Amino acid sequence: MTASTTRALKSRTTKTPALKASALKTVTVAAAAAGLMVLGVGSASAHVHVDPASTSAGGFSQLTFRVPNESETAKTTKVTVTLPTATPFTSVSVKPMDGWTAKITEAALPAPVTVEGAKITRAAATVTWTADATHQLGQHEYQTFSISVGRLPDAGTTVSLPAAQTYSDGTVVNWNQPETAGKPEPEHPVPSFVTTAAADEHSHAAPAAAAAPAADTAADTASTDTADTSAASSTTPVTAAPDNTFGIAGLGAGLLGLAAGTAALVRTRKR
Repeated sequence: MTASTTRALKSRTTKTPALKASALKTVTVAAAAAGLMVLGVGSASAHVHVDPASTSAGGFSQLTFRVPNESETAKTTKVTVTLPTATPFTSVSVKPMDGWTAKITEAALPAPVTVEGAKITRAAATVTWTADATHQLGQHEYQTFSISVGRLPDAGTTVSLPAAQTYSDGTVVNWNQPETAGKPEPEHPVPSFVTTAAADEHSHAAPAAAAAPAADTAADTASTDTADTSAASSTTPVTAAPDNTFGIAGLGAGLLGLAAGTAALVRTRKR
């Protein structure tokens, strides 16, 4: 064996462990980054948020609020959603659910509002759901609450729906912080959505069929009554649909991390 061959073999033997160590480090960093991505997505999706079935101006929509229990020591016992007053809903009804009692409360508006030619001075102000002892939300649980509302305001209007989440230890978390473009998301962002262009008159989303009787606001009414909707007294636990948000986010972040690690390994081997 010549001296040059011996030096070449030693050089290759010396570089191989270094290449392996470099590749392993690259893959480890990529995997860690993917894990941080998953944690970030999970944190954001744990917020209380609203999903509108329709956002068409002038129409009706079912609004579904997803409320997770975020306390490790207490249960969620009550959820209150505050409805808009600048663009009030003239019709609000609640979808009943086992183990939770719903109450719609009306209040005078800060200033009269004209809706479809009628002057409105009072409107539904809040919707409150209160759980019985069996259906309070425990650790790592969530529940969805639905209301049917109408009519939605003009296109381009941001409809903010602040929510207050009450826990069994007396803690109240207010989801009421507005988001600002270009700035980090606040700790407790307010549930909201933006209305879009009006749909055809015949395509308006109808109020939920299973909703409790609507609390319709009459023009210039002086009534102080509130609309109470009591859910069934059954103690059968509510079975929520499987939530695949975390699984999908984790899979996507994992694939990104794997692709980054593989690309780094290929680049290392080519050196």
